[in-house]
Amino acid sequence: MKSAILLLALFATAHASPWADHFTFEKIPNPPGIDPQVGAMETMKDGRIAVAFHRGEVMIFDQASGSWSLFASGLQEPLGMLVEKDGSILVMQRAELTRLKDTDGDGSADEYQTVFDDFGMSGNYHEFAYGPAKDAEGNLFIVLGIASNGAPMAAEIRGGFSEIGLVDRAGMTVGGEWGKLKNKAGRMYARVPWRGWVLKISPDGSKMEPYASGFRSPNGIGFDAAGRLLITDNQGDWRPTSPLYDVKRGGFYGHPASLVWKKDWDGRMPLQVPVEELDAMQHPAAGFFPQGELANSPTWPVVIPKGALPEAMAGQTLIGEMNQPTLVRVLNDEVDGVFQTALVPMFFGSPLGLGNNRIAFGKDGSMYVGKTALSWAGDKGIARVKWDGKPFFSLDAMKALPGGFALKFSEPVDPATLAKIVVRSHTYKYHAAYGSPKVDEQEMQVKAAKLSADGKTLTLDLGGLRQGYLHLVDMTALKSAAGGPLLGDKAWYQVVKAPK
Repeated sequence: MKSAILLLALFATAHASPWADHFTFEKIPNPPGIDPQVGAMETMKDGRIAVAFHRGEVMIFDQASGSWSLFASGLQEPLGMLVEKDGSILVMQRAELTRLKDTDGDGSADEYQTVFDDFGMSGNYHEFAYGPAKDAEGNLFIVLGIASNGAPMAAEIRGGFSEIGLVDRAGMTVGGEWGKLKNKAGRMYARVPWRGWVLKISPDGSKMEPYASGFRSPNGIGFDAAGRLLITDNQGDWRPTSPLYDVKRGGFYGHPASLVWKKDWDGRMPLQVPVEELDAMQHPAAGFFPQGELANSPTWPVVIPKGALPEAMAGQTLIGEMNQPTLVRVLNDEVDGVFQTALVPMFFGSPLGLGNNRIAFGKDGSMYVGKTALSWAGDKGIARVKWDGKPFFSLDAMKALPGGFALKFSEPVDPATLAKIVVRSHTYKYHAAYGSPKVDEQEMQVKAAKLSADGKTLTLDLGGLRQGYLHLVDMTALKSAAGGPLLGDKAWYQVVKAPK
């Protein structure tokens, strides 16, 4: 009876959602006997979907038959995957980057090769490992999460130990006085090598370069269509809300724990470095996911392929989100060479649901969304989302102007609804505390809203933009000239640099 009620509720939700007028939403059958929490997904050359599950199985889903087959097992918390040209699969386990090879062609891996494992492990539960992402030269990039003071280190660790900190190794270890000392260690810590760093690894795994630092729990790494290395991180200490970073070699991205592993670090304890000095060091975020409004735990970025969504969206970046029932579309902009973005929700109010951890696109354009919970708000299993090919009213591009924004839509806008657009802006406080409230929030006066001759480009005159502020353009009341709703009716644009 409960199942029938749930199905009826889902059916009602689907038909009440304008998203369901253009997309179908269905659950893929889970493989029998598997905890269906998804840690990684990739599309194989033949179109089948490779999935790594949280408990360590890598399985292949055949869409034609609806069947699953086991490719590998025994892995430890896989949180990233890359299918290679020869059909081998790179998987980022907690302890190493592993290559899975099927050498005899029987459909299952018979070789598990260690590609790279030269990073520290303290035994702390929060030391997740993510990746790999591959650049145009074949180099691999991984990013390592840092430890939480919710638990100490194990007695036996892998790699060196940094003596830079207010608590010595004995105090950091299980069996010590961790309960009394944990707050001195900082909410998050990186006392073993390369925690909180992006590592660049040569194609054969033989060389490693510490590439960028300052990460906390970066559950998303990938290259966009222009070759930018994008990384998402999660709100926490030194994270006022979840950020999106355009990562550059040598950059510092805000969380100071990792600085103890910087080659030229001066030996100071990161928690004792003045906040103003850390702030001056950090590379600004290209976008922010306002906590509780757009996202709580953003995940993996993927590039939208041609044919999967309307043409204007091809090549844009799509990002998963675990704890809100949405995905997030990234609208790129650049001001004087500075990359900055508008973030737009996708599928809010649809049957998509929570837990959207990984995304893969099938050969037919279907979007496979792998879900997880891991004791947080989320879900399990895989959803298949398919666009019906019919156009819909969407925001396709957003550009910062000296006086405001230019917004390009897929269809002409109803001019009678322009007066209901609301624009607000705020910033955040960068500090050691967990998260930040909105700071200096203001509603910005829309001095003029002008449509282009074809009705598709809207120019908002706000009298100027606030540099360093997140700008929300709330278009909830906006309609197309044909009366259709805007699918994705808010945009959060981070003005890293305001145009002159």
